[in-house]
Amino acid sequence: MRIVAGEFRGRRLAAVGKGDPGAHLRPTTDRVRESLFNTLNGGRFGDPIEDHRVLDLFAGTGALGLEALSRGAAHVTLVDDGRVAGRLIRENIKTLDCRDRAKLISSNATRLPAAEAPCGLVFLDPPYGKALGEKALEAARSGGWIAPEALIVWEESAAQDAPEGFSLLDHKRYSDTWVTFLEAD
Repeated sequence: MRIVAGEFRGRRLAAVGKGDPGAHLRPTTDRVRESLFNTLNGGRFGDPIEDHRVLDLFAGTGALGLEALSRGAAHVTLVDDGRVAGRLIRENIKTLDCRDRAKLISSNATRLPAAEAPCGLVFLDPPYGKALGEKALEAARSGGWIAPEALIVWEESAAQDAPEGFSLLDHKRYSDTWVTFLEAD
């Protein structure tokens, strides 16, 4: 798994292998990540990355948030409470030497601490089929993590409806992953 474009282009990220204790993590593949970022950079959603603060909920390896950082985000906060995920994220932050622009919060994404500053871009990649996405969005909103008109990029196994306080912008399918694009009201 590698960073696809930007400042860290081509840099390899730590990930789990088959049989590893964290093998339940399912990082967004390079191909899906590249397609997703092509959509984000295509202009339809303005410029959701450049100089924005980014929140990556259920971050796993941190690939989505770190890709955004590579492509010009000002700061990324990566949230995951998994032991293996935390180790991988710390390793990836160290590998990219971006400690000054990346922060790991070892917390359940549905019970977030208060934000230091709101984020203009939120990646949400909960475990599929466990109804955690809406709970995490509510926790992020309540904690001050989501800026007005922030773009939410929600990965799931099926297209999602917009929860209260968000407007549906689009759905896109990438292989077996559905991405729902929302805007914070």
